[in-house]
Amino acid sequence: MQANSNSPALRKRTQISRANRTMFVWVAGASVVVGFAVVISIFLWQKLVFNEKVLAQKDVTINNLTLDNNNVKQLKDNVRALDANQALASVKANPTDQALQVVLDALPSSANSLAFGASLQQKLLAGIDGLTVNSIQVDPVPGAETLSGSTDTSSGAVGSGDASQNAITFTMQVNGSQDVLKQVLQRLEASIRTVHVDTIHIENITQMTVSGEVYYEPAVNLTLQSKVVRP
Repeated sequence: MQANSNSPALRKRTQISRANRTMFVWVAGASVVVGFAVVISIFLWQKLVFNEKVLAQKDVTINNLTLDNNNVKQLKDNVRALDANQALASVKANPTDQALQVVLDALPSSANSLAFGASLQQKLLAGIDGLTVNSIQVDPVPGAETLSGSTDTSSGAVGSGDASQNAITFTMQVNGSQDVLKQVLQRLEASIRTVHVDTIHIENITQMTVSGEVYYEPAVNLTLQSKVVRP
């Protein structure tokens, strides 16, 4: 005997089955919506954090620029004061040079040992009556100059800031009377370049060997840089 398709039990089962399918569709749809909402929320949160990082770096840049702009006036005033300094003007190498050139001459930006050797022979020791220069040796700076004395820009020594590394060593031997040897030391002391004398060796009263070093300050390159802020 077959069940009547219109019986209350069969209709109830059909309604329950339809309700289950409808519930499943709604639950699946809600899950998809919730999933999209979670993904979008995470994306927006990451975007917000990234924007905050970018804004923080922009604030750092703005603060640095503001500080630099505020220091410009003081820097200009200091430069003008040095340019009007009579002590600097009195030791200019050339009358047409600005007083600031003395600072550059006193602390050059390159390790040019050949130029110092020429200056030592042609300027510091020139014009001393009775002086005989036996030898002058100026050593190239390791890592900053080649053996020929030319500057090696690929050495990586630029900007080291260490005075012991930014030094040019020299040794010279001269002959003369005691007064002549005294003039040699006075010339070294009066040089616009800082001459640090390590050793002085005098033989037979008239022969003097001097070893020491002079210094240079590598130039600093100021460039604008871009920084990548990663999420």
